[in-house]
Amino acid sequence: MGAVQSSPLALSTTDTCFIPATSALLPCASKVSRSKSNSSLSGRIWRADKILEPPVSIFRSAVAQNPIFSRSLPLKCARFEMETKNDDVAEKPTFGFGEIEQGLADQMVHDALVWSSLHGLVVGDRNNKRSGKVPGVGLVHAPFALLPVSFPESHFREACELAPIFNELVDRVSLDGKFLQDSLARTKKVDAFTSRLLDIHSKMMEINKKDEIRLGLHRSDYMLDEQTKLLLQLELNTISSSFPGLSCLVSELHRSLLNHYGETLGLDPRRIPTNAAVSQYAEALAKAWIEFNNPKAAVLVVVQTEELNMYDQHWLSSVLRERHNVRSIRKTLAEINAEGELQPDGTLLVGGVPVAIIYFRAGYTPNDYPSELEWRARLLMEESSAIKCPSISYHLAGTKKIQQELAKPNVLERFLENKEHIAKVRKCFAGLWSLEDPDIVGKAIESPELFVMKPQREGGGNNIYGSDLREALLRLQHEGTEDNAAYILMQRIFPAISLTTLIRDGICYKDHAVSEIGVYSAYLRNKDNVIVNEQCGYLMRTKISSSNEGGVAAGFAVLDSLYLT
Repeated sequence: MGAVQSSPLALSTTDTCFIPATSALLPCASKVSRSKSNSSLSGRIWRADKILEPPVSIFRSAVAQNPIFSRSLPLKCARFEMETKNDDVAEKPTFGFGEIEQGLADQMVHDALVWSSLHGLVVGDRNNKRSGKVPGVGLVHAPFALLPVSFPESHFREACELAPIFNELVDRVSLDGKFLQDSLARTKKVDAFTSRLLDIHSKMMEINKKDEIRLGLHRSDYMLDEQTKLLLQLELNTISSSFPGLSCLVSELHRSLLNHYGETLGLDPRRIPTNAAVSQYAEALAKAWIEFNNPKAAVLVVVQTEELNMYDQHWLSSVLRERHNVRSIRKTLAEINAEGELQPDGTLLVGGVPVAIIYFRAGYTPNDYPSELEWRARLLMEESSAIKCPSISYHLAGTKKIQQELAKPNVLERFLENKEHIAKVRKCFAGLWSLEDPDIVGKAIESPELFVMKPQREGGGNNIYGSDLREALLRLQHEGTEDNAAYILMQRIFPAISLTTLIRDGICYKDHAVSEIGVYSAYLRNKDNVIVNEQCGYLMRTKISSSNEGGVAAGFAVLDSLYLT
């Protein structure tokens, strides 16, 4: 695996990338028990004992056996590499996160912060008003865990194998306009944002708009339930799947630390799998650009007016330019409305530049549409012949309500023929219910800690938990309106908790944390020809266990990487 170059925006052709999960722990500023150790390290030794929270898993029956992954579809999956050598370290990895001498921990934190600064593992600084607008102004390292998180290799492979199946599922659901409209009909009545998306989708159906070239850059997020040892899906992101760039850098950071300190810690850097998320996403965009067949056209990256996570986006644009010679332009929805022009043949011009692909890193939240101008831009783009990533139908296919509908009996069979694929997908579904089910609503009011209430929103900070969930359900019952159609209920997943060292704004602290894994994937189809359908890397995010939300950009979590066990 090649190392990321020291230039913040330069990647070699062998670069790989990685991302976060729950990490293990170092002593920085936390109350932990002191104990004796046989370690050869001198000085004070702190022991960070792993702490497990009693998990609760309900309303779910597990599939007894793992179905064999079928090769009947043109799928590429589990595309990751891990070096193996016949030595004791590789064959019997010791996960040495438990004991680290204070001086060693301090040096590792220092080295990690220097590495992040030199290699572009950065985000905008919230304390600088210009940092989200002007590149190079107000940079700070991205929040990260000091060491990678232990994760079973078998479950990692399972998540990778699911990726191309979900790609195929999203594509087939997107082609069933009636299913999308019918499934979201009640939600449309009470959710203004979803209603506007459905209106655009309906207009495309009325004019019989067909997207012959379809591109999806997705990320499916999972947690490993500690009690059942099942990998359960949290959500499937079909729009603005973030961190393909920074995720690669975090795993490179951890590999760098283990290359230097691994022997002392008893950790093998080869147990961190390679992660090529940013290069594979760029490759999929480049292949779509070739299919569009206009060498003068650019990739339009739709962005928010202020974007602290712009460098993750710039990594992708940089790789796209340097490896594939494909130009990209960045515009907000308001700018697209002002500069956009639709030619008679369907070509979209923005600022006079023809657009081949529209890559959305905005447009997934109502906040991105403060006026009718932004909605006009969204409709203009959808009406064009440019490849949309995602199209309006792909966007709707990733909503929470569609996730809940697909979990109903016999619905997957409507879109997938392969029984083994169906079994694999169904096995990873957590409990998902409509608020129209009075029995489930009653159980959620009685035991709110076992559920999470989700609206039709992307990004962190939207879900409802605990006493707030109970109060919300009681309020909806009392009002007796159709507002409950704006939400779904989901089984709450209880992963293992471990003491973890997290670093944010140059400050290192320890806390009990949990992690979730996201697997990136790409899907490109031109009419009946599937050009790309593969897993593209992974994202690990670690958050303190007392936090209900898990968004890194929203400030709830840190980036992490995998240590396969």
